Amino acid sequence: MVFYQKLEEREAIVVTVVLKGAQVFHRGAFSGGDVSVSFGDRVFCKDIVFPSSLNVSSFAILPGFVDVHVHLREPGFSYKETIRTGSLAAAHGGYTAVGAMPNLNPVPDSMETLQMELDAIEKDAVIRVLPYGAITKGEQGGELADLDAMAPYVVAFSDDGKGVQDRDMMRRAMLEAKRLGKLIVAHCEDNSLLRGGYIHDGAYARAHGHRGICSESEWRPIQRDLELVRETGCGYHVCHISTKESVALIRKAKAEGLNVTCETAPHYLLLDDSCLQEDGRFKMNPPLRDKADREALLEGLADGTIDMIATDHAPHSAEEKGGGLEKSAMGIVGLETAFPLLYTYLVKPGVISFARLMELLHDAPCRRFGIAPATGFTVFDLNRTYPIDPAEFLSMGRATPFAGWSVQGRCLLTAMEGRAVWYDKTLLEGEDAE
Repeated sequence: MVFYQKLEEREAIVVTVVLKGAQVFHRGAFSGGDVSVSFGDRVFCKDIVFPSSLNVSSFAILPGFVDVHVHLREPGFSYKETIRTGSLAAAHGGYTAVGAMPNLNPVPDSMETLQMELDAIEKDAVIRVLPYGAITKGEQGGELADLDAMAPYVVAFSDDGKGVQDRDMMRRAMLEAKRLGKLIVAHCEDNSLLRGGYIHDGAYARAHGHRGICSESEWRPIQRDLELVRETGCGYHVCHISTKESVALIRKAKAEGLNVTCETAPHYLLLDDSCLQEDGRFKMNPPLRDKADREALLEGLADGTIDMIATDHAPHSAEEKGGGLEKSAMGIVGLETAFPLLYTYLVKPGVISFARLMELLHDAPCRRFGIAPATGFTVFDLNRTYPIDPAEFLSMGRATPFAGWSVQGRCLLTAMEGRAVWYDKTLLEGEDAE
């Protein structure tokens, strides 16, 4: 049975299709089930055939992923990314909720500046976009932002992109965040230890004459902040850890019962500085570290020290990423490649289980950041193998060190509240269900 509706171009379609026989992942295991999804609202097309149901028994229906660390660049840097393109890229990667970092222009450090971002989200986001409020005004570290006013509207507080350099300022922020019941989400970077570096201070930097960033610039601020957590009792989350020392410090803090969690990113788990090329798509902050650091991160992933995986999706223009390792902007995109990379190179070889991956991409971020878990679902063909091609990205950013990598697991549809917000039209070419 086929539902057919001919419409004029850009007329909205609202059609419900039953996805029958899918393997649905729920509470740590797969089981067979049917799911309904509506196509409509922002999905526009002309002369399209919609089946009333589809046999999707070869596909997996997964909880929508949650990324607590992305850069959507709007307001202020819309030539890099917008709320619209970034949220579409997230949906293309299977994400239904993202936390948008505050290194914007203007910085969301008061209700007046935050409102600009909230308005853009309301207008253009296709998934849940949860903004961060800045810790300090302008992310300049000199004065606390208006945390009290922003608290009801933000997912947490962060000065991501810059570390809070002053110990007393961080202590004051922690006390205020604790009073408001919000997390401090810390970009840990000691500026006094950077010394003009732009890649890891390791063998590659020495061999190729590059200025390096030492590991201490990351783990020393974590060490400082953990002392403040002991003092204040604030909920504390560490962004994008990349060093073995960071893993050890957080493991010890958790053993002591401190209220601390952390994230790392796919590139730190799958690459190290031996993989570097003289290309801006290998430049990010923190940088790709040593093999021993990568191995420590994998150990932390396995033993629960690392709570979640976030992409740190950071799009830039082609010009900004065209200056090689030394002169390119720091940051790569990741929303559209994270799941297939992690599934192919961590789950398939048995490094972690599929259930552990779902914990890292959905359960843990929802739990830690107080995000309602019913944020939607995504449909994947876990058997589809293909090369990563940046030309297929919906993000305005194209810089990824994984271009050309062969991966398994392709997103076919992402839905919010039962409505498709992105889908691959080949999904509708599947077999009609009985």
